[in-house]
Amino acid sequence: MGHLTVLALRVVLVVALTGAVAVQAVLVPLLWADLDAARPWIRVCLVVIVLLAVLALEVAGVSVWRLVTMARRGTVFSLGAFRHVDRVIGSLAALSVLVLSLAVVAAAANRTAPGDEVAPGVVALVCGAALVVAGVALVVLVLRALLAQAVRLDATAQHLQAELDQVV
Repeated sequence: MGHLTVLALRVVLVVALTGAVAVQAVLVPLLWADLDAARPWIRVCLVVIVLLAVLALEVAGVSVWRLVTMARRGTVFSLGAFRHVDRVIGSLAALSVLVLSLAVVAAAANRTAPGDEVAPGVVALVCGAALVVAGVALVVLVLRALLAQAVRLDATAQHLQAELDQVV
C-alpha cells in the first residue's frame, strides 16, 4: 500500500472519528433537547439508535485503522487480520439493523400519532439506506473470503519456498 494512500486514509479516519466523538458529545444532547416535545419512547429510541450507530462506526473506523497499519507493515495476510475484518463486518451489520430500527421507530410514530410525523417516503428511504449498509457488510464479507484465500496461498507459498530452500 502506498504511503500517500495510507496517509490519505488515516486523515479521513481521524476526521471521521473526531466527528463521531463530536456527535456523541454535542449533537446527541442537542437531539435529546430538540425532541423534548416528542413522546418519551420516541425520544429514547432515537437517541439510543444514534448513539449505538455512532459507536458502530467508531468500532469500524478503529478496525480499519488497524488493518491499514497491518497492510503498511506487510502483515495483513495473517490470521490476526481476521479479527479486525470481523469487527468491521459486525459493525456494519449492527449499523444496518440500527438504521432499519430507525425506520421502524418512524413508522411506529406515524401509527400512534394523528397524521404523519415522518413522511412515508422518508421511512422508505431509511429502509433503502439500511439495505445499502447491509450490502456493504456483505461486500466486506466477500473481501474476508478473499483474504482467507490469500492467507492460505501465502502459507502454501512459504511452505513451498521452505522445501525449495532445503533442496538447494
